[in-house]
Amino acid sequence: MTDQERHMYELEYPAPAVGEGPAGPTLIIAMQGYADAGHAVEGAADHLKAAFESRTVATFNNDELIDYRSRRPIVTMAHSEITSMEDLQLDMRVLRDTEGQSFLLLSGPEPDLRWEAFSEAVADLADRFNVDKTICLYAAPMGAPHTRPLVVSAHGNDRELVGTMFTFDGMVTVPGSAAIMIERVLHGRGRKVAGYTAHVPHYVSASPYPSATYQLLQSVSDASNLQFPLRSLEHDMQRVSRQLAEQTASSQEISQVVAALEQHYDSEMQEYRDRHPNAMMPGESQMPSGEEIGEAFENFLSAIDDRDYDSFGERALPFGEDVDSRLADHYTTDPSEPDSAERDDDDDTGEQGALDDDQ
Repeated sequence: MTDQERHMYELEYPAPAVGEGPAGPTLIIAMQGYADAGHAVEGAADHLKAAFESRTVATFNNDELIDYRSRRPIVTMAHSEITSMEDLQLDMRVLRDTEGQSFLLLSGPEPDLRWEAFSEAVADLADRFNVDKTICLYAAPMGAPHTRPLVVSAHGNDRELVGTMFTFDGMVTVPGSAAIMIERVLHGRGRKVAGYTAHVPHYVSASPYPSATYQLLQSVSDASNLQFPLRSLEHDMQRVSRQLAEQTASSQEISQVVAALEQHYDSEMQEYRDRHPNAMMPGESQMPSGEEIGEAFENFLSAIDDRDYDSFGERALPFGEDVDSRLADHYTTDPSEPDSAERDDDDDTGEQGALDDDQ
């Protein structure tokens, strides 16, 4: 390790095992601060770290990278004493998905300083751990309605990572970022790299928007075959969707704005489909291959147990599960949840009033 690398980051000792396969792990980059509408990128990193156990691989030196005056950490005081200060740790961790497959996560605040040295350091770590592919996460405010499927656009140097995802035609100019510079350095080293951007409705971009977090993680899962538990995000999505629906229905002016956005969205999607007839459109699922269908069917048959059937040959509900719980899981909303008039005002997710504020 050179002196510059030693000042830039510290490797964990003893080093945790990162990957066993010859292909190497996937590196997910989800840094907060830039292009994080709806807190989707920060939410994705937080969700992964909460869902899986992780071990630190490398910790970056904040004094080399962070301008504390522009990103002042929050200090907590209790009884006239300083009790805690916000941790601005920027690190790389190794995690394992639900199938035990390892992957790397670079998360924390986007550096304010030394982007070139930082990007080279991240690329060096990718070389050290034989990273197979890198996916950078972004989220941008767009003129899209919350009532339509959320778009995740892709860019990158590898066809498998971009695939049939939504892409921009022609030339696009965007502000630079540390993550984009990492993409550039990795591309220069011949490594597979892509960026996924969630298109967040602009009127909710300042508040947590779980649909964007969900779609980013689902896109990563589709491209990398990593398996993430997303059920808690689905519940958050349903709750936020109900809140936005109530706000839309309560104001004719808001309804008109959303209707105009819907018309524009539908027109843009139709034009895109005409130009890219084989593309997978937002809200559509990729059809499984014949091998995937066969494997899933074999797994289903192997999982069948005679104990799951009652004396009449009908499949019994497992573990005492009743019909009501099956219905609750089937529908997108929770039938047992109280009506909006009975719901406590403190149940807001941060997006309550976002539409009204925008108007």
